Amino acid sequence: MGLYRAHVLVCTGTGCASSGGKEVLAKFEEEIKKQGLDKEVKAVSTGCHGMCEMGPIVTVYPEGTFYVRVKPEDVPTIVEEHLLKGRIVERLLYKEPKTASDVPDYKDIPFYKKQRRIVLANCGDINPDSLEEYIGKDGYQALAHVLLDLTPEQVVDEMKKSGLRGRGGGGFPTGMKWGFCQKSPGPKKYIICNADEGDPGAFMDRSLLEGDPHAVLEGMIIGAYAIGSDEGYIYCRAEYPLAIKRLTQAIAQAEAAGLLGDNIMGTKFSCHIHIKQGAGAFVCGEETALMASIEGRRGMPRPRPPFPAVKGLWEKPSNINNVETFGNVPYIFRVGAEEYAKYGTEKSKGTKVFALTGKIANTGLAEVPMGITMREIIFDIGGGIAGGKKFKAVQIGGPSGGCLPESLLDTPIDYDSLISAGAIMGSGGLVVMDEESCMVDVAKFFLTFTQSESCGKCTPCREGTKRMLEILTDITEGRGKEGDIERLQDLATHIKAGALCALGQTAPNPVLSTIRFFRDEYEAHIREHRCPAGVCTKLLQIKITDACKGCGACKKVCPVGAISGELKGQHVVDQSKCIKCGACLAKCPFKAIVRG
Repeated sequence: MGLYRAHVLVCTGTGCASSGGKEVLAKFEEEIKKQGLDKEVKAVSTGCHGMCEMGPIVTVYPEGTFYVRVKPEDVPTIVEEHLLKGRIVERLLYKEPKTASDVPDYKDIPFYKKQRRIVLANCGDINPDSLEEYIGKDGYQALAHVLLDLTPEQVVDEMKKSGLRGRGGGGFPTGMKWGFCQKSPGPKKYIICNADEGDPGAFMDRSLLEGDPHAVLEGMIIGAYAIGSDEGYIYCRAEYPLAIKRLTQAIAQAEAAGLLGDNIMGTKFSCHIHIKQGAGAFVCGEETALMASIEGRRGMPRPRPPFPAVKGLWEKPSNINNVETFGNVPYIFRVGAEEYAKYGTEKSKGTKVFALTGKIANTGLAEVPMGITMREIIFDIGGGIAGGKKFKAVQIGGPSGGCLPESLLDTPIDYDSLISAGAIMGSGGLVVMDEESCMVDVAKFFLTFTQSESCGKCTPCREGTKRMLEILTDITEGRGKEGDIERLQDLATHIKAGALCALGQTAPNPVLSTIRFFRDEYEAHIREHRCPAGVCTKLLQIKITDACKGCGACKKVCPVGAISGELKGQHVVDQSKCIKCGACLAKCPFKAIVRG
């Protein structure tokens, strides 16, 4: 490996790749060679840096200069000015929104200031295709410590001391879970990584697998040693081709280096890991359904007990954790459980990765210490609401989570506080909504997803969610009636109590939380046949106010001739003809047309 005076790190994770990251990388390689710098400067492909809104992202080291929204045509300028002449290209720097001032170093960008990157430490900072770069960042050091210095019992004890809780949604203590499986009798056990990330708007696991696959492998191998397993599976969505490609390569590299396979690091411990591609069923995120899918059966949950720790994959004791949970493990055994436990709250230790999506200025990934408030995540890290609109609600915990209003923005992010507020941590999806969001429609959206993803095995989930969705559809289409809110609550209670798995048990959460905090919107839909946010098309009326100057612009663009009026006189909309397309709203120069 040669020595270089500068490295150009180009994000080629799925987010940046979709906006031209691979083309930018190829252009850098071309221009660096063209300028005769290929022996001095190296272009490197990296994983996600988190700030997806600003992609493609390019970081130049050793300075740490952070360029955003780089296009292939910008590359010759960066090579000539920065790499050849030592002059920063200011027009491509991140600009602080409030002051419009340049921020050359990414560490000074508000998006990163309140983050504590443990799981994501290497993402965007190393080449995920390089085992050497991972080792250069202390990779596999934790595994060496575990295999050479600790017994399986000591590993479990250390995990318990760390306070790490499962990051897949349930929040069950990881050390305790490993301990149950360790104590289960039998010569054959399995370690399983749940990478079946199916929540709308969630991409935490994908980004970690794409940006730092060896960290997940190292965590799995440590877990396998702790429970006494010699074989494991990574159950990954087939819709994540880049993650699967990099995982496959990482497994091959680790096997070749003696870090995986037989007699790891010269010890008597052996472990083999396979990849199983999932077919995209959301229910396979539930651990018993996931195991059924690995076995080649239809992914459907089964009653518990027995729990997987006793009777899991192929009826052998099995331990399942998600990608982020395993991603924490190497750090814990590098720095020690006590050091890790310094982050977070008393009952929720460490950090949590969130995918920020929706009506937020800075979409992307953020890793924050447990205990930080929702307000800090949305406004300090996320940059507030896009387009200067007013915050309305945040959906946390994926489709099974809850919608929290502005009054709860100061709620600490930890497992217990979120449950008290009517939400759940979930896997870490965080969808922000503004004043133009209809909360009844939001509830319908998430319930549509969970209802369609129901495996159909149990009646409460299969039929109950269908009935709830029918009521929500009636409400949003003007057929709502008195008693519908109470019927939704009653159905939700029975579904939560009777559903077989967590998908059904948590499916009513978005409906219950929106009724709890935004009941007035439900009542407006039912009693007034009005959508306050102007989202539900069947309830929508487009009106022309007294601000109309009679210019006729709206009349010209109306596709169905629903607008009438004389020149310089106030125009009116014929509601019987109007199709609510919104063309007139966009065209009116006086903002005299409103949704009502």
